[in-house]
This record gives sequence, C-alpha cells and structure tokens, in this order.
Amino acid sequence: MAVTATAEAPPYAVEPTAQSTHPIPASLQPWRDPAPMLGWAVTGLVTAIAAFTRLWALGWPHGKSFDEVYYATEAQEMLRFGYEDNRGYMFIVHPPLGKWLIGFTSWIWGNNELGWRVAPAVAGIVSVILITRIARRMFHSNLFAGIAGLLLALDGVSVVQSRVALLDIFLQTFVLAGFGALVLDRDQTRARLARLIGAGVDLRERMPTLGPRPWRLVAGVMFGLALAVKWSALSFYLVFWSMSLFWDLGALKSAGMLRTWSARWFRSWRTLFGSLGAMLVAPIATYLMTYLGWFAGENSWNRHWADTHSTHGHINLLGVHIPFWWGWVPAPIRSLGDYTLHAYQFHEKLYSPHPYGSKPWSWLVLGRPVDYYYDGNARGCGSSQCAREILLIGTPLMWWAFIPALLWLAWHWLTTRDWRAAVVWLAFAAGWLVWFPDLKRTMFLFYMTPLVPFLILGVTLGLGSMLGPAVHQTRNFAAYLAADRRRRWGALAVATYLGLVIADFAWMWPLFTGGLLTQDEWHAHMWFPSWI
Repeated sequence: MAVTATAEAPPYAVEPTAQSTHPIPASLQPWRDPAPMLGWAVTGLVTAIAAFTRLWALGWPHGKSFDEVYYATEAQEMLRFGYEDNRGYMFIVHPPLGKWLIGFTSWIWGNNELGWRVAPAVAGIVSVILITRIARRMFHSNLFAGIAGLLLALDGVSVVQSRVALLDIFLQTFVLAGFGALVLDRDQTRARLARLIGAGVDLRERMPTLGPRPWRLVAGVMFGLALAVKWSALSFYLVFWSMSLFWDLGALKSAGMLRTWSARWFRSWRTLFGSLGAMLVAPIATYLMTYLGWFAGENSWNRHWADTHSTHGHINLLGVHIPFWWGWVPAPIRSLGDYTLHAYQFHEKLYSPHPYGSKPWSWLVLGRPVDYYYDGNARGCGSSQCAREILLIGTPLMWWAFIPALLWLAWHWLTTRDWRAAVVWLAFAAGWLVWFPDLKRTMFLFYMTPLVPFLILGVTLGLGSMLGPAVHQTRNFAAYLAADRRRRWGALAVATYLGLVIADFAWMWPLFTGGLLTQDEWHAHMWFPSWI
C-alpha cells in the first residue's frame, strides 16, 4: 500500500519508464492509478454519505439559528442592492462571497430556511469530494481516499457547519480546493521534469522551461475566493504558497539542478517570481471581483471615502510612522482599503465575552462546543420532558485522535521526511497556532472548520502506517508469514477505529441535526459539564 511509504525511497527508480532512456529519480516518477474507475466509485460512495448527512431535513429548524440572523439577512440585501445595506450593523466585517452564495441558493429555493442552507450544504458535499480526490493523489490509494472522505463526511463540525447559513464551510471548501490544485501542480511539474530527464536533457546547468502551470493559477483563484469569504484564509494562503515554492525547489533538486549555493539562490528567486502571477495577482483580482456589487453601489458603506480623504498616509511599522502616497490607486479601491482596515481593527478589538466562546487550546479536545439551537420544551419524545439541540461539536472519537496523530506525524516527518506529514503540520500552524498571538479576542470552535480536513489527512496517513505495506509473495516463508500477520493486525486496528467513529457519529447524530430526545437522553449525550 503506497500510503505507508515509511521506508526511504531509493535515489533512482529501479527501471526507467518505457519512453525514457535515462534513469528517473523515484521522487519525480508520475503516479498512475491502476484502477481509476474504482477511485470514482469510492468517491461516489462517500459523496452519497456526505449528501445524506448534509441534506437530510435541511429546512429544520425553522427560523434563523445563531449567526444566520446576520448572514441570511445580509444575503437578501446582496440580492436587492448588490451589497450589504443594513445600517443597524454599521459596517460589515466579513467579505461578501459567502453571503453571495447564500443569496444565490435562496434566490432559487426562496427566502426561507432551505434556501439559506442549500449553499453551505453543497459546499460541505464538495469538500468531501475534494478530500477524497486529494487523499487518493497524496496516498496513491483508493482505499485511503475513501477513508479520508468518510471521516470528513462523518465529522460533526463539518456536518453542522454544512447545515447552517454561516460562512466557515465555504472557507473550508475553497482552502481545500486551493491546496488540491497545488498538489496537482506539484505532480504535473515533477512529471514534466521526469519526461525531460527521460529524454536525455541535462538539467544540471540550466533551468528548463516547464510550460504553463494551470493548476497553480487555479490555486490562486481558489485562495482569492477563500479570502473573499473570510480573511482568516490568509494564513492558509501564505503557508501553502510558501509550501509550493519549496515543492518546486525539491523537484529541481531531485532533477540535479541545485548543486551549488549560487544555483540554489538564483533558482529560489526565479521560482518565487515565477509564481507571482498565479499566486499574487490572481488572488487579488479574484478577491476584488467579488466586490463588484459594492463598487457599483452608490450607497454601499464607505464607497466614496476616497473622494474626501487625502492620498497621503502613513504605515505604523514597529512604532515608526512611514509616510506613503497612494494616489496611483483608483479611488474605489482606496475606499475599499480603508473599509478593510476598519473591519480588521474591529476583529482585533473584539474582546466581548460570549457564553460559547473558547480558546484554541480547548478546541482539539472539544472543550467548549457552540449551541446553535436549543428547545427544552419540545414535545413528542414519549416523555414529559423533551429536548432538541443543534450543537457544534466534532465527532469526539475522531477529534480525540488528532493530537496523537500530530505527535506521530512530527516523528514520522523527522525520520522519513515524508512531505505529507509536513503538509498537515503546516496546515495546523495556519489554522490553529495562528490564533495564539491575540488570546484576548473572542473566539469559537468553528474557527477550526477549514483545518479539519487536513487533520483528517493526518489521521488517514497514520491509519495507513498502522495497516502497513501490502504483502507480496517471497521465497522467505517465515518473513511472508510475519508480514501477513502484521498486516492482519493492522487491518483489524484500522477497522476497529473506523467502526468506533461510525458508532460515535450515530450516537451524536441527534445533536448534529436537532433530533428529538428525552431530557435523560439529552443528558446522556452531555459527556462533560462544559458541553452544556
């Protein structure tokens, strides 16, 4: 099973490909799925599971739950005016794309609970498709692609976020799509280098022209869309852009092109500048495009700020005021820049206490879930006291594996330099560590939504190592029996873990969907006092 990859690969492939005349480094060898139709069948299966968990009784509960009162309302304003126009909220502190998506589906299905929630549900389903295809590409395994997709389909945070008209599930989808595009770009670039080496091109002295890189452009657009949902996508965008540059340098090193310090320095800068169009210009252009309604609206908030303010300003850098002139920037974009600055300052000073607020150190252990809906006077459960609740909480037995998985991934990377383990830790830094510098601000568990798929990829990699490599026939019968025994125990461990997660998800299902419970049953689901 290619997913394990615990042994260090040989420096060169044992046999060149049929088209090549020169040995190709194993790290550049393209992967071809021997059973692509099986991969699509697996994708279809987990997509069906995701569709059921996200679409079932989607129009319930009635009315607006939690922050739907903001985003579902603003979505209707977007449809009427092209921008948010509720002056009671002063300025709006999140970019418009998520509200455009909610508004689009409510335009089709109506200004009601179903219309508001279809867009998040579709985004949640797409996230499951994306992680399945990404895991297949990363692990070279349809089995573990299915496991990654199944885990995301059964994650409580992703399910609940897909069933309410909030923004974070869109953030998850676009961040995951951007990362997936970079993975495809990585494979495409390495395959091109492999073809050059196979054709006998000497890459030691010059940088080859690798042709267009459409998947990197797609990644830039996806990260621009993620930023247009919430600015917390910025850390993922910067981390994954940097990661893709290191992937390029690793590919060039494998091709024998970085033999001297000067070559490394020159090609590092050339790689960076070569990425600016796709990873800087494209995201900025995409982000600005989502504000077309705001630009066109004469009465949109702060739209004409630049008309009455100077083109000279200053930047406070480490206490030093540095003057600058930005008259060369079009006035509408200067107005948007000032608007963005004030919204950023709002978030930085958001210190108001909230009964369901929590700090990052509690998120991985589900210390404080978020109550989106609660009715303690429900009827029809067969008892005099009934309850319904929608609780934003991860599937516990899945989430409690995240910390052990992260520790194992750190050891795994140190001992094998497996790039997949590094990816999870980089995403972890972008989605969790980034919240620590300002612990005073109000935070919630749902900030983990875009990070969850990457933690699931880490758990999946650990399950692959637990299963172990495929057993092949060998002349050493004792070694064959030992490998077969190890594989069987590994399969039992993986199946046991997945079975426990499935059972746990079924147990928590009423809390994800507002199912009708007796008060005693509801209390049985509250494993810790902080969950109440």
